[in-house]
Amino acid sequence: MTIAACLLLLAAQAAQTAPPELRDIRQLTSDGTHAEAYFSFDGKKLVLMAQREGDKADQIYELTLASKTLTRISTGKGRTTCGYYLPDGRIIYSSTHHHGDEPPTPPDHSKGYVWGLYRTYDLFLRGTDGSLTQLTDSDGYDAETTVSPDGKRLIFTSHRDGGIGLYTMNVDGTDLRKVNHRRGYAGGAFFSPDGQWIVYRAFYPKSDEEKAEFERLLAERLLRPGNLEIYVARPDGSEERQLTNNGASNWAPSFHPDGKTIVFASNVHAPKSGKFSIYAIQADGSGLRRLTDYNGFDGFPCFSPDGTTLAFISNRNGKDPHKDLNVFLADWR
Repeated sequence: MTIAACLLLLAAQAAQTAPPELRDIRQLTSDGTHAEAYFSFDGKKLVLMAQREGDKADQIYELTLASKTLTRISTGKGRTTCGYYLPDGRIIYSSTHHHGDEPPTPPDHSKGYVWGLYRTYDLFLRGTDGSLTQLTDSDGYDAETTVSPDGKRLIFTSHRDGGIGLYTMNVDGTDLRKVNHRRGYAGGAFFSPDGQWIVYRAFYPKSDEEKAEFERLLAERLLRPGNLEIYVARPDGSEERQLTNNGASNWAPSFHPDGKTIVFASNVHAPKSGKFSIYAIQADGSGLRRLTDYNGFDGFPCFSPDGTTLAFISNRNGKDPHKDLNVFLADWR
């Protein structure tokens, strides 16, 4: 075989084994700060949180893809976060509206970037008729909720027992079970397509200094999301495995419908910065690769039910990199 033929053969083999790429990136929203856009089970809508004109804080919106119609579906009171669809079209999200019309005060960032673990966040289930059913009533942060593929179980993050970790329960709020038993933070969990695994972000402090800061902030209902790694485990917390170990902020992981690929956001290419890209890794921890190289923020990646489209949030095309965060779609090939 000639050298040219060998090169052609190698190129063909590489093309067959090359990872999918994001193509035809298009912007769906503007004029606001949008985040966490997740597909309905039929792939026709996205539920997301946003702060748009007239909103005092994040509210839950629904985006119909065919018409690009964006409709607020939360009450407009308090602060909301983390909307997610059930298979039948109902939506789970967290809200503080039942504790007052005004949103809770954001944390003070003068001592660095921290997340506020608002104690007034509870889980609400919104019916297809617009009705709201309160599912939790604990003096602690209940948020970051997603749904099992069969629509029977919720997985969410809670500060209800003095720690901050994952819990599962039935959609009606019964049969509450604690997932994590290690001291630290675990959250933002998603089920695998077959429901046999969960993927999530976690920080388990190791040094005495890390442990002391974690406990100090937690007592103030705060969390510093500096070093987060991606983990997988069974829904009961068993067989936990760490997929990343790069010391960066790795977060927002979710599965492709094939159950083999996990996408997530990371600043590993630009540590200690606000610049995040989307990465992919195989569920066994192999094949790490960067999918976007925009010099800004790309985050919250999540696949359509058929696996052909990726939704994500980015500040590309925005005038204010901190406020102009919008929903984008890209083809996955």
